Amino acid sequence: MTDHAPNEARVIPLRPGPAASGPPAPPATAPREPLWRHLVGDVLRRERQAQERTLKDVADAARISMPYLSEVERGRKEASSEVLAAAAGALGLGLGDLLARTHAELVRVTSRRSAVPARSVRNGSVRNGSAHDGLCLAA
Repeated sequence: MTDHAPNEARVIPLRPGPAASGPPAPPATAPREPLWRHLVGDVLRRERQAQERTLKDVADAARISMPYLSEVERGRKEASSEVLAAAAGALGLGLGDLLARTHAELVRVTSRRSAVPARSVRNGSVRNGSAHDGLCLAA
């Protein structure tokens, strides 16, 4: 027999932890940076809706499947540059236009989260502004 009550569960830790210190404290929750795919999807959806076009219409014009375009718009798929260019083209935008709008959305969203000014390096010292005025994507 055991010392446990019949309806009481016994917890066996998988990793040894500090003795008698209780459960670990949850990590501090800092605001998370938005994911690029969510921002791109938001921009694509807003532009499509502004043009009063259906998902099917844009997907057909872009020659991509409607379910895939829907997943891209919802930020669930990390679309290739070819797919993004096709979707943007179907909306009358160039890929650069899509990326510029997405970058503007990123700046807007992140500036709301933080009252700390952006920093940049200028002549070896830190100044207000952006360290990188352009946008760099790597595949």
